[in-house]
Amino acid sequence: MLVLMTTSGGQTANAKEIPMRHKQVSPLTVVGISVRTNNAREAGPDGLIPKQWGRFYQGRILEKIPHKDGTEIYAVYTDYASDHNGEYTFVIGAMVKQGTTPPPGMVAVNIPGGSYAVVSSDRGPLPQVIPAAWQRVFQLENDGTLHRAYKADFELYDQRSANPGDAQVDIYLGVK
Repeated sequence: MLVLMTTSGGQTANAKEIPMRHKQVSPLTVVGISVRTNNAREAGPDGLIPKQWGRFYQGRILEKIPHKDGTEIYAVYTDYASDHNGEYTFVIGAMVKQGTTPPPGMVAVNIPGGSYAVVSSDRGPLPQVIPAAWQRVFQLENDGTLHRAYKADFELYDQRSANPGDAQVDIYLGVK
């Protein structure tokens, strides 16, 4: 566990805990909708990820995914051009049974099995806790505590995220 503290100026000092645990994940397939983006775009007003979430819910995409294996929603980051500074593909969908063909307008993405570091968000409104959790991930990388593989990472939206105003989400990060 790494211990950090944020000072009033937003600088990192030494006392807010960033818990990170490791978990073995079996290979899985997610079917959903995708968009290509990067973190610089997402940090500004033209971010595509919030628009994808709107499309996902307004288009009732979850209901259209065949052969779901569970009720969780997955937000997958894959096809990285480099590291967190490069382009990546963002997919929102559900885990499906092996061999499921995506419906027209959707994609299937395979998440490789292996070791993943898991960082949990704080509880709170999703638009606040998810970016804050990713900032903790970047801090762990900058500190040399986390060594990401940049093959596939995902956010897991389970029963703890049913209320978007008071939610908690786990971020799974593929490690080297």
